[in-house]
Amino acid sequence: MTMTNKDAFISIQNVDKYFGKFQAIDKISMDIGHGEFFSLLGSSGCGKTTLLRMLAGFETPTNGEIYIDGQPMSEVPPHYRPVNMVFQSYAIFPHLNVRDNIAYGLRKQRLSKMKKYEMVDEMLDLIKLPEYGDRKAHELSGGQRQRIALARALILKPKVLLLDEPLGALDKQLREQMQLELRALQRTVGITFVFVTHDQEEALTLSDRIAVMSGGTVLQTDTPTGLYEMPQNREVAAFIGTMNFFEAMVDRVEGDTLVLDAKGLGKVSTTKGQRTTTKGDRFELAIRPEKLKISDTKPTTGACVEGTLENAAYLGERSHYYVRVDGQDTPVAVSAQNQKRVISSDQNAHSVWLTWDDDALVLLNDA
Repeated sequence: MTMTNKDAFISIQNVDKYFGKFQAIDKISMDIGHGEFFSLLGSSGCGKTTLLRMLAGFETPTNGEIYIDGQPMSEVPPHYRPVNMVFQSYAIFPHLNVRDNIAYGLRKQRLSKMKKYEMVDEMLDLIKLPEYGDRKAHELSGGQRQRIALARALILKPKVLLLDEPLGALDKQLREQMQLELRALQRTVGITFVFVTHDQEEALTLSDRIAVMSGGTVLQTDTPTGLYEMPQNREVAAFIGTMNFFEAMVDRVEGDTLVLDAKGLGKVSTTKGQRTTTKGDRFELAIRPEKLKISDTKPTTGACVEGTLENAAYLGERSHYYVRVDGQDTPVAVSAQNQKRVISSDQNAHSVWLTWDDDALVLLNDA
């Protein structure tokens, strides 16, 4: 999924950011559409929060420009930008009740008391807490505090909502619930959300598109499906989910099909795509654990390889297997649904067979 510049609601153009001699952002260019839920995903120190703070106006690009709704932002201070920000810490004022916390941003606007009351009521309905207006901060759960922080940001009707790991302080169950509520909220208000997270599952669940960042650069921008199914390089493939990697060399080219000799897999076939390649070229192949099938008996059709089951973990609805194959330094990870038993026992150190479909193999760009 690509976006032309004319479709961009936010346009980040050739932006650098230095802190002294340290380069936190390295010539990033990207476009974000109106009404899009866009996530910046990466490990700590990758530059995602610095980029978000530049959108908010808390940091200024060393070079380049950021446009929001067609307007350059370099000379626009934070309080005049059409954005608002929600932090992980919530920043709920303990001395104010819920209603006053939500209305806090309206204090400088010349609105009647009745109008403010109506706007707060709309926000309370939006976050599904209509009866909580008189509650104090200490009477709220973590999830309720997060909703209040969202309402306080949205009541000012920003064109863009910036979210800096807003669910990071919640426990797993509440976090998963809030992910669904946050996505539904974004669809209801219809504005652009830019979301920072280090949690890949969270990004996949919430986002229309994701930019995977590392070392101040963007490695790949794509839909959740595109990132998971067709990563462009090893770093993205390894960061999004679990992946098996195999060194491979082109044996021959047959039209749009590459036949490769892959360490650990033997002869395999995959689509060449737009690559120009010849016999002897080296690539790296990748395959997801759930794309592999495991059995005690040799399959009668398709590509397959024999290995030794080294370890197995039963996880209820699925099992994880780790299979040693010749030519691989690390065991191959396999994930299988427990709809029926696919191997005779979960005991280790016995022979199993792995098979896969040709289209399950991903040919990575970095050889």
